[in-house]
Amino acid sequence: MSREDKPVIVQSDRSILLETDGPCFEEARDCIAVFAELVKSPEHIHTYRITPLSLWNAAAAGLTVDEVKDGLSRFSRYEIPQNVLTDIEETMGRYGRLKLYKEQDEHLVITSDDDRLITELANHKDIKPYIQDHASGVIRINPIDRGNVKSALIKIGYPVEDLAGYIEGAPLELELNERTDGGVSFGLRPYQREAVDAFHLGGSNKGGSGVIVLPCGAGKTIVGIAAINKLQTQTLVLTTNTVALRQWKLELVDKTTLTEDQVGEYSGDVKTLGPVTIATYQVLTHRKTKDSEFVHFDIFDKANWGLIIYDEVHLLPAPVFRATAALQARRRLGLTATLVREDAREDDVFSLIGPMKYDVPWKELEKQGWIAQALCTEIRAPLPDEERYNYAVAEKRHKFRIASTNPLKEDICESIVAQHDGDNILIIGQYLDQLKTLAKRFDAPLITGQKSNKEREKLYEAFRTGDIRLLVVSKVANFAIDLPDANVAIQVSGTFGSRQEEAQRLGRILRPKGNGSLARFYSLVSRDTCDQDFAVKRQLFLTEQGYRYEILNAEEIQNPEETPA
Repeated sequence: MSREDKPVIVQSDRSILLETDGPCFEEARDCIAVFAELVKSPEHIHTYRITPLSLWNAAAAGLTVDEVKDGLSRFSRYEIPQNVLTDIEETMGRYGRLKLYKEQDEHLVITSDDDRLITELANHKDIKPYIQDHASGVIRINPIDRGNVKSALIKIGYPVEDLAGYIEGAPLELELNERTDGGVSFGLRPYQREAVDAFHLGGSNKGGSGVIVLPCGAGKTIVGIAAINKLQTQTLVLTTNTVALRQWKLELVDKTTLTEDQVGEYSGDVKTLGPVTIATYQVLTHRKTKDSEFVHFDIFDKANWGLIIYDEVHLLPAPVFRATAALQARRRLGLTATLVREDAREDDVFSLIGPMKYDVPWKELEKQGWIAQALCTEIRAPLPDEERYNYAVAEKRHKFRIASTNPLKEDICESIVAQHDGDNILIIGQYLDQLKTLAKRFDAPLITGQKSNKEREKLYEAFRTGDIRLLVVSKVANFAIDLPDANVAIQVSGTFGSRQEEAQRLGRILRPKGNGSLARFYSLVSRDTCDQDFAVKRQLFLTEQGYRYEILNAEEIQNPEETPA
């Protein structure tokens, strides 16, 4: 391609500018996304930033320094600044420079070809507390400190490659069914098999811990089940809530030879153990007082688990990181639709769960027909005069609520619902008063955290069967609800600029439709407010995955016949 057609400009501050209008935009975007993080994405130029963690994830996934440099060179309009090339080489070179092995006496050693680096680390204040002894090129540590050392090393800037291996765990015999209980043919999709193989790596010490990133609706649960089958070991699965727990249990019994009594449930309602046990993050982080011990952490030691699966790993509560630091001898699999964490603890995911082992662009799975094609639309509405005044004089912490609960959003919802007569619609929001008003307006069921799991599941089932075509749901429906026929989502309010929430809400409508229809994702935003500012941040997720989104004014939805063609 000619220099003018190249869409990338690499700058000396490690930022990358990507023009969206050129013929090579999509190819360049897919190349860059593997080793750089998206920072902002206005219409014409997207900005990425190369970070140590983005490069270490690329290195852990098998990408080489030369492949990163060649990718940049291929699409860069101008010469790449020398300092950026040097930083890429040195940063990626840090991954694996330290290696962690197990000795015959079960002690762990950190080794390196660089004796001076070992000496430097042996004298580092954050590593010293864990050192048993230090010799030339070797630091010996206690196995119980494996996680703490890994976490400390990545913060110092030297992520260690953990080759110390894992305990096998108690054996568990199971097979994948060829047909489900409903008689439907079942088998792993090609990318699901690739994901499991990338995690397992033939059973070597290079595999066995890491994160798999797949879209909602692409079958992350099936990947987890396939990993259990691959390892044939007793497994602890950690999930976001009881609804997700029950769906895991249904899938395990439906897709494998495990019986219902072999799958234990450890939740607020039931506490039974089985060869495969599914627990919720909520029960794990329960404690009687703010300063007391976590009551149920002993579940990690109640059985000889060979594998621990962290569902929606981007939501892993901070206390579970602490428990996971002591679980480094067990294989660990994280499943997520996005590695973005709102608490910026991606480095803890990397060091304690493992690096990203498999990722596939959402649009790639859309092209292959595994998830539905989606059209994303942001609709901007002004605040009414009275609300505009209230917004202007409100304290900063109240402005977002005023903007999010703009009453004009209710009228826009009505217009969208009218245009999608016969579709299966989810109205999703953050504020209960707003959702109650919408539920009353549409005479639709409302699902919030106040509804029992039994009531929620009854309504979800009615939606699946078509008895209900519109549900109003709070953020409890962001995760792990299986509504395959939902094809329209209307987001009336969100959690500030949460990219992970945007991923989950779009994911609610991405199951492939039998009639091949489009999935439509609408986000309603108050113009010229912090609601609009946060929406820009949420859109980063859509851009990361290759989605184009249109921005419309409210009147273009409410009076489409009056809108010029």
